[in-house]
Amino acid sequence: MTNNPQDNNKKPNPWLALISIPTQMGLIIFLFSKLGSWLDEKYPNPNGLYFIICTMAGVAVALYNVVRQVNKLNK
Repeated sequence: MTNNPQDNNKKPNPWLALISIPTQMGLIIFLFSKLGSWLDEKYPNPNGLYFIICTMAGVAVALYNVVRQVNKLNK
């Protein structure tokens, strides 16, 4: 058995992480918008503010997640 130095330095392919980012973003935004829809049904208001607020919060969380993952890849 020979010890190949390339085997010790195996890192995951960064492209795989970049491919999964849009799926994660979509899932996060979808779940937050569903939460907003549920809140609007449970506590009705004339403008649908819960949906808007939760969707924007989902976008912010998704963008934070993207920035965190990209910074991690750059290290």
